[in-house]
Amino acid sequence: MRDVSEKQAADDKVAVVIVAAGRGARAGQAKGPKQYQQIGGGAVIARTLDAFLMHPKIGPVVVAIHADDGALFRRAAGANADRVVAVTGGTSRQESVRLGLLALRSHAPGRVLIHDAARPFVDAELIDRTIAAIGERQGALPALPVADTLKRETAEGMIGETVSRAGLHAAQTPQGFPFWPILAAHEKAHHLGKADFTDDAAIAEWAHIPVKIVPGSPDNVKLTWARDIAMADQRLSGGARFPDIRTGNGYDVHAFEPGDHVTLCGVAIPHGKKLSGHSDADVGLHALTDALLATCGAGDIGTHFPPSDPQWKGAASRIFVEHAVKLVREGGGRIANADITLICEAPRVGPHREAMTEALSAMLRISRDRISIKATTNEKLGFVGREEGIAAIATASVVFPGDVPE
Repeated sequence: MRDVSEKQAADDKVAVVIVAAGRGARAGQAKGPKQYQQIGGGAVIARTLDAFLMHPKIGPVVVAIHADDGALFRRAAGANADRVVAVTGGTSRQESVRLGLLALRSHAPGRVLIHDAARPFVDAELIDRTIAAIGERQGALPALPVADTLKRETAEGMIGETVSRAGLHAAQTPQGFPFWPILAAHEKAHHLGKADFTDDAAIAEWAHIPVKIVPGSPDNVKLTWARDIAMADQRLSGGARFPDIRTGNGYDVHAFEPGDHVTLCGVAIPHGKKLSGHSDADVGLHALTDALLATCGAGDIGTHFPPSDPQWKGAASRIFVEHAVKLVREGGGRIANADITLICEAPRVGPHREAMTEALSAMLRISRDRISIKATTNEKLGFVGREEGIAAIATASVVFPGDVPE
């Protein structure tokens, strides 16, 4: 990667800072940061770089990357890695932009575009519109008018009021500015410890730099969630897709001991015995936790909640299920259904099935019709037949973004 101080283009060329230092946690970490994930056979960031490096008005390009991503960036960028300057970004987007701008000082460009690496569908027309609107003391912001009705939420999670959408726009990138004023604004914000700006137009507004709105592009979407990346891949790849549907199974058993109730699928049921276990010994939820963990290759319940750890003594097993749900969703998974079979001679499960279904619906965040709870006896055979304990079998189906690997 060459030094940005080299003579790269005529003075009227526009510099670019591409922000690519984030971790992209909302897109799931199983496949790495979102800017390096694959869409249409190439990395997200590679497509973003192509859009700018192929544009005739673009001069020097600086990419702010995470300190750990040097090799990852080179692999993703390919031959373009030697056409840009990679600098180590900061702990926030705002800090990464500032460091990218500082790397451009020796080139002293007149204008600069600042763009998110996770917007790979930026096109030449949008770049042209943004550049054309940059003035000596004026920035440019591509944006789309807000089409959805907006609601303000109260602290209780209720609708507080309907917000007028008149004059409201959804901001996009690249955002364009005269170079020295936006650098000075970033430096001033940094020295004053103001680190809560969500984009560069907000910093410009704070620094009294006027910003003109130019028409954005509905195709210029920011890839935020795992499903966004899957849809981008489908958009670029074309053709029929085979969804990645995974099924996990779980089995658990607990013995009885003296007590006055058992907890099954999150519901306390009066009984002459209780189930023995380090937590509340909810055999149904333990089996379901293992089934969910199996869909994302995350081990089993003992991996995450070892019975040797005293903090889980007497713990409600819904904690285990909700942790597994969190891991599934972080990987981009959508729970399609859950099926639990309780194997016992007693207590009777039927009268409590509705309460169990309701509890599971809340834990899994899926509708009741996607949950099945069944019970069967063991026909007086084995430890279950002798009423020495209860067993449970659980199956969970989860839909993940992307294709099934070949």
